Amino acid sequence: MEAVEGRPVVFTISTTPQWMWKTRKPVPYPADPEEITWEYSEGIELRDPTCKQVADYYTRMANWYIKGGFKDENGQWHASGHHYRFAYWEVLNEVDIEHNLSPERYTRLYDAVVTALHKVDPRMKFVGLALAAPMEHPEYFEYFLNPRNHRPGIPLDMVSYHFYSSTEPDATPAVQQFTIFEQADKFATAVRFIESIRRRLSPQTRTFINEIGSFLPNPQSSVNMDPIPDSYWNLAGAMWAYLYMQLARTGIDMVAGAELIDYPGQYATTTLLDWNTGRPNARYWVLKLLRENCWPGDRLVPTQNPASWVSAQAFVARNGTRKILLVNRRDRSFEAVLPGGSGAQVETVDQTTGFNPPVVTRLEGERLALKGLAVAIVTLKPDAR
Repeated sequence: MEAVEGRPVVFTISTTPQWMWKTRKPVPYPADPEEITWEYSEGIELRDPTCKQVADYYTRMANWYIKGGFKDENGQWHASGHHYRFAYWEVLNEVDIEHNLSPERYTRLYDAVVTALHKVDPRMKFVGLALAAPMEHPEYFEYFLNPRNHRPGIPLDMVSYHFYSSTEPDATPAVQQFTIFEQADKFATAVRFIESIRRRLSPQTRTFINEIGSFLPNPQSSVNMDPIPDSYWNLAGAMWAYLYMQLARTGIDMVAGAELIDYPGQYATTTLLDWNTGRPNARYWVLKLLRENCWPGDRLVPTQNPASWVSAQAFVARNGTRKILLVNRRDRSFEAVLPGGSGAQVETVDQTTGFNPPVVTRLEGERLALKGLAVAIVTLKPDAR
């Protein structure tokens, strides 16, 4: 919370205690707190079908972080000293996987939690769904975004969902390039379909695609894991920038990269930081490049791709500065012709920058050489035409 320096925060405690769910037998917690476990999503029915038990749990959690502490079920006070402010609270996570909640069951649980947490902080807004596989489950959007399926007065502030690309175990690097960008295109098409549902049922609801990442085969392997080639981080970063371009054109409100820190056994190929050193990889630097150059209120303008396999999006920043986002979708160099680009500043993440910050150069002439899987932001000179 200190690191965000007062910026709006979307908060979630996604996993409910296992004992709140009906299971064939008790699900134990590992004795070693460092051990990875995936048993927490067993059970598809709550012990309390009214959802009050879950709502009470999250009320205590919210009071812990927002009100300085909470009283437990026996009336004992537990002090935290926290008085945080959350702009949004996301209710659960990947509900189409964790506990396999149907749209009806999730909506009932969402309403109960939102009703309870709204009493803790009436200013707080809420995020629903957080689907793992939105392309496979449009029925969640059809049901959840219909106000008739909710209690009176329940806000539908925002919906969220995720996307991760993946490749086959025997895929060569060339096939991986094709597969990852093909999957990104399919997801972008699905987003446009989901947006049509949202606009029809609840046009005031915002959209947050809050996990975008990529997997290599066996993402949960913790033993005998093959070394991850440095080029993979550039491929994953290029996919991120390419998809960001598509989502901006669709009008998505917010997107986020996943994940800050992962490691062998915990989706290592999705990390933004090296799990041994904390050093940022190319995915991180691409995310930072976008974050520092693309802002709400920037105006997208029609753009022609300057070369084969190079995607481009030009935009005019709020201060009038004209910029171009370029993404090389293949692991080979291309030359992009940028009329009026002479003297432009170019910030580039590619395989030569590796784990280092973007390199900043000045364009001489109107031709820009983009190395394989490069992502670049070109800032044109004010007098360029």
